[in-house]
Order: sequence, then C-alpha cells, then structure tokens
Amino acid sequence: MNSVRTRMAPSPTGYFHVGSARTALFNFVYARQSSGTFVLRIEDTDTKRNKPEFENDITEQMEWLELTADEKYRQSELIDTHNKAIKNLIDSNRAYISKEPSKEDDTKEVSVVRLRNKGEVVTFNDLIRGEISFDTTELGDFVVARSLEDPLYHLAAVVDDNEMNITHVIRGEDHISNTPRQILIQRALGYTEPTYAHLPLILAPDKSKLSKRKHTFAIVKQLREDGFDSKAIVNFLMLLGWSPGDDREIFSIEEIISEFQINKVNKSGAIFNIEKLRWLNREYILNMEASVFSDMAIRKLEKASIQNFSREIGIRLIPQIKERISVWSDIDEMSRGGEFDYFFSPPKIETNLITWKDEPKQETVKHLKNILEIISEAEENTFKSPENVKSVIWDYANQNGRGAVLWPLRYALSGKEKSIDPFSIIHILGKEEAIMRIKKSIEYVS
Repeated sequence: MNSVRTRMAPSPTGYFHVGSARTALFNFVYARQSSGTFVLRIEDTDTKRNKPEFENDITEQMEWLELTADEKYRQSELIDTHNKAIKNLIDSNRAYISKEPSKEDDTKEVSVVRLRNKGEVVTFNDLIRGEISFDTTELGDFVVARSLEDPLYHLAAVVDDNEMNITHVIRGEDHISNTPRQILIQRALGYTEPTYAHLPLILAPDKSKLSKRKHTFAIVKQLREDGFDSKAIVNFLMLLGWSPGDDREIFSIEEIISEFQINKVNKSGAIFNIEKLRWLNREYILNMEASVFSDMAIRKLEKASIQNFSREIGIRLIPQIKERISVWSDIDEMSRGGEFDYFFSPPKIETNLITWKDEPKQETVKHLKNILEIISEAEENTFKSPENVKSVIWDYANQNGRGAVLWPLRYALSGKEKSIDPFSIIHILGKEEAIMRIKKSIEYVS
C-alpha cells in the first residue's frame, strides 16, 4: 500500500483565506495520522494575478498555524511536465488540436487542445459524500490547453498530482464539478486515480458564501493582526464541518490527529461564527501560563502610548485585563477608548457626579474622610490584593450604606461613572496614590 500523500494547492492571487486554511488543516491532519506526507504546491501560473506578497502570505500563515508542509513546489517550475503530457495526449490520439475563433477577438483564429471524450459515466467514491456519478456526455470534447505549451488548470493539476504521487485529494466541495474532467484526463494519460474527499463550504453568518472582499475575518492575516491565537484558530477551523461526536470543543492538534475521522465530516455547509471563535480564543487565553499572558499584555500596554504609563501599575492591571479580553486587540481598543488612563493619571472630578443619588455633599465628604483614615492606618499587606482592601473597608460600607460609601470612593479614584470596583482600583494604584486621590476629591468637593 502506498504511503498517504495529501496536498494543498493554493493560487497566490490573494491573501490566505480561512477556507484555504481549513483545507490545509484537513490535509495536514489526514497525512499526519497516516504517517504520510503533506505537500504544498503553489499554483502560480496565472501571471496576471499572482503576486509575491500573496505567496509569502500563504507560506507565512501556514507556518504560523503550524501547518508546515513536508514538501513545497511551484507549478510554474513544472511546465515541462505539463507540455510532455499535452504531447502524449496528442500523439496517442486521445486529444487533438482544434482551430477555433479566439474568445477575445473573433477575427483571429487560435489553436487549442481538446480531449477526446467518449461521453462515459464517471463514478468515484468520495470519502465524505459516498459514491458520486457524472454523465460526461454534456462536457463534449473539452479544452485542456490553450496551446501546446499553455495547459489549463485541470490538466496541470492532474499532471502535478501524478508527478507528486498524491494519493488523496481533499478539497472544497466547489471542486466536485471539476472531478469528472480530471478523472477523464487521468484515464487518458494512464494515471492512477487518487481518492477524493470534498469538504463542505464555509458560510458567512447569513449563510452566503464566505468572501474575502465582504468579510474581513475571512483573511487569516487579519485574524492574526486582531490578536487571535493560532491554536484557537486551528481548533475552530477543525470544528467547521467535523466533531468528535461528543460535547468537547477544545482540542490540541495532537488530539485532533488522534481522533479525526474523515468519513465523519458533515456534508452541509459550516457557519463561520466570529463570536464562537472569540469565545474559543478566550478559553485559550484563560489557559495560558500566567507569565506568558503577563508578558504579552504588558507589551500591548507599552505599545499603546498611554500617558504616564507605569510598568508596575501595568503588572497589577493584568488580572483585570485577563478578565475582560477575548483577543489581544481588545487591549488596543480599550487603550484607544481611554479605559486605562485613570490608572496612570489622576482623573478630573465633577462635583455633581461624586455624590450618591440625593446624598448631601457633607455626607459624601464625611464618608471619604473616614475611608481615608481606614486606608491610611491599614498595613502594607492590605494593598497586595483587592480582597485584602475590601476586608478593611467593607464593614464601614455595610454599616453606612454601600452605595453612599462606595460610589464616591470609586468615582474619587477613577473619575468615571463606570469602572471596576474601588477595592481593585486601590490595589492597582497602591496606597500612596489612592490616598492622594481621595484627599484631592475631599478638597474639591469641600
């Protein structure tokens, strides 16, 4: 039995798409679980649309997703093999040169190569969809090359697959209609037919086809820039069309390789739910090692150009950040929205906002003074955690009305109507800064 060899064959005519990423993933997993070979073939023969940056992006994003190919080829380097196949077909009378009006200019004549098609019924067994049959009569003698040295996609792909000993062609269901043509070419050239598996399409939330132009999240590069974790994306893409048959949703690549069964892939389209991806990414963030998360978050904060940024305070902010983000770009958004500013710079206080409901100002001042005294007398260990801070303030707040005490305290510290709890703010700011802000608020209100 031949060793399993799968392939991913993208065209470098755009940035790497999540549909292509999922196809690469399924090919990678199928090859790995069979101890086979995963091949990357860049189909770069469309010279008008190909761009080096797109080819670089394909390779870079696949490596980032850890879907590294065992072998890599460029179709443009294989043209001689294609031309030999064209000559073989003509010499064996399985194809012929046809002189026809040019589609681009009907005043000119071109010579194309057409495959002789007997109009047979082509049947193949799809690993996902079962037996599929096509009556190829309606295809007629179809074109396989624009000239003796210019093969079309179907011929080039068939020749390349044969030369690379590809045993399994795993691709999107939009290629099902290509399969009968390719099988006819394989038979004409005397090639062994590979095994086919056609994956369901990835659909947008409105069940339309996912588009690079309409849906920015369809581009792997964009997801990466938005701060999604590569392992979370791989996990998510694997669940677009396949499940292990139970309620589990989080898998390592090793678990996927161990448990994947290609005949359990769904036939219907899979919805790309960006909120589900955000949820899954959050699960990966929550399970990161604390030191790794802290380093990443601090780097993000340092790049955010927050005025008076202090690394010491930034480190104390980490638990709050971890609680609130799903992707790393959430830190950028919060920074741009000024959500961290009050931790690094004293806030501006508005007298009409510091009091709780209809509470008299003198009562607010009294509560702030009493809290100031409590904090001033507290030991340094008190400020090492929000829970410790809460333990010294809570009894007073309970006895005098939590709203009346904690609202002005939180506003005095943050200058915001909505913020995290005052105990966490005091812990993050530290004893001296908290005392200074409460004193200033007392002076301002008085």
